Amino acid sequence: MDLDSSSQDELDVVIIGAGVSGIGAAYQLQKQHPGKSYAILESRNDLGGTWDLFRYPGIRSDSDLYTFGYQFKPWTDEKAIADGPAIKAYINETAVENGIDKRIRYGHKVVRAEWSSDQARWTLTVELADTGETFEMKAKWIFAATGYYRYDEGYMPEFKGIADYAGEVIHPQHWPEDLDFADKRIVIIGSGATAVTLLPELAKEADHVTMLQRSPTYILPVPEKDRLGLALRRMIGDMRAYRLIRRKNILRQKFVYQFSQRFPKAARAFIRRVNRKELEGSGCDVDVHFNPSYDPWDQRLCAVPNGDLYKSLRNGSASVVTDRIDTFTESGIRLESGKELEADIVITATGLNVQLFGGIEVTIDGETFDAPDTVAYKGLMLSDVPNLVFAVGYTNSSWTLKIDLVCEYFCRLLDHMDRTGAEIAVARVTDPEMERIPLLDFPAGYVLRALDSLPKQGTKEPWYLAQNYAKDSRFLREGNVADEYMEFRQIERKSTAKEEIPA
Repeated sequence: MDLDSSSQDELDVVIIGAGVSGIGAAYQLQKQHPGKSYAILESRNDLGGTWDLFRYPGIRSDSDLYTFGYQFKPWTDEKAIADGPAIKAYINETAVENGIDKRIRYGHKVVRAEWSSDQARWTLTVELADTGETFEMKAKWIFAATGYYRYDEGYMPEFKGIADYAGEVIHPQHWPEDLDFADKRIVIIGSGATAVTLLPELAKEADHVTMLQRSPTYILPVPEKDRLGLALRRMIGDMRAYRLIRRKNILRQKFVYQFSQRFPKAARAFIRRVNRKELEGSGCDVDVHFNPSYDPWDQRLCAVPNGDLYKSLRNGSASVVTDRIDTFTESGIRLESGKELEADIVITATGLNVQLFGGIEVTIDGETFDAPDTVAYKGLMLSDVPNLVFAVGYTNSSWTLKIDLVCEYFCRLLDHMDRTGAEIAVARVTDPEMERIPLLDFPAGYVLRALDSLPKQGTKEPWYLAQNYAKDSRFLREGNVADEYMEFRQIERKSTAKEEIPA
């Protein structure tokens, strides 16, 4: 069903966001429910989400594309660890091949979503990016594929003396297209995936690049190409090879995570051995700069394709400094140790600002939605919030593995409602005494800063987020969508009384 206008009076589903999650949701929806009307509203002027927003040099995935890619579309690029433009091209190709691109309305920002139980409808206030004008749309369902962070700003700590600094200060989320960093002295503040990605790329042209970290991060080299995958593609074709390598890599991710959690000392020792070998001849002290205070996989590991970070450290084009910032100076940064780092450019790879549902203002029957009062149901709906599914991927594995499951479950839920005539689906916490814990048990800085503003999770299913693909596969693909916690009903009409829909 094609849409003649983005402001069509009423749709079955509005998908918010045209990134990897939104395009995946659209594919599953039109495949499983071809008769349902939908549109994708995207506030930016192109699809891709993260892979359109971030333009800094070397931007890449830290997950292999055999597991980060969609289960229904094989990844056929030679590189298993791919760069941002290749990932965006893959998402775009998926959209075009399936006609999803025709359903995307660019420059359409949802600023408000109001739920009415009397109508069993969402009323969305949509702002047009080019004019600032707003209009309303109605939808039976919202699929929030908005990611988990603010697109308009990254996290920037307050740095003493930064106003005195005469050089350029750049956050990777807002990378200038015309930045000339050749022969410049560069300091990258941070030690996460962005900093680890930027360092070797900038070091190719810069005079010198220094990664200034307050504390180390676990880093491991990974092959850029999956040679087994490439060989299997030649022997048995793209799709069959993709399925096999995807399964192999899922099991590998599971093994590494579970081994690290169960035997943290052994995992730490292994990572240290690898880093020590990679850093031979660099003069970089492993126990100072590559020895985190936390255990492996308490935070996400940083992958470096073909060990490019280590090469930059060995050839002297880059270095690592572990210290705290005292103040910016006119020419660079003075550290608490008294050492000064001169810099023409400072890059603040200091993280993200977490934001739920893209900052959309939500009301439920006139009451303002308060996220911390809700509990995540199966990691895809929120208690007392009807007809809304959200997509948040794994923190310990490839993001898209969870998104695929969420999309499949959503289609099963719609199928159940079509069969029973239900118009409203809402999860209810039946045990008021159930302990509530933080939604993300993940001590990364961007998560810790946002915990008080996020929904909670419970300590038992279906309110507990397992972070386990094998378990979620069974739970979301085969579990009953009409369990004791999900309430289904029709709306009251003049001719009929309110009717409860049997499970």
